[in-house]
Amino acid sequence: MAMRRGGPAVAGAVAVGVLVVGGGGAAWAGSADLEVHGSAVLNGDLVEVRVTPRNHGPDGVTGASVRLASSAPLADSQQLPGGCARTGDREVVCETGPLAVEVPGEELVVPVRLRERPAEVRLAVDVAWGGGAVDQDRTNDEQRVLVLATGDPYAF
Repeated sequence: MAMRRGGPAVAGAVAVGVLVVGGGGAAWAGSADLEVHGSAVLNGDLVEVRVTPRNHGPDGVTGASVRLASSAPLADSQQLPGGCARTGDREVVCETGPLAVEVPGEELVVPVRLRERPAEVRLAVDVAWGGGAVDQDRTNDEQRVLVLATGDPYAF
């Protein structure tokens, strides 16, 4: 008889636990295929990077972040836009804001000062964080571009 009373009570506690976790705002972000494209211009010691993030779904994300990594060291002083932060000697990370399915995200314009005036700089632009969503296709998450000091935009 004790077994019978304990059995339903334990089963009820487990069921309540599942309901609380499942319905109480668990941080499941779904699945999203994020990618980045844009352009970069090198003038003297300034690289202006323009990035447009995109989400191919199937689920939207409430926010993600994009990392810009440079082959050249960054200047000590940076004037980065809101939502961007320097994360290393050659790296900046910027938040994207929400990314709906198949709607281009807001263009990020990130001016980055370099320590010197190189003849060229190699940039890697990638999705650093996908808002917690599972991205089954990571092949389009990173772009690389060689930017020459011509003042011309180089697309990635």
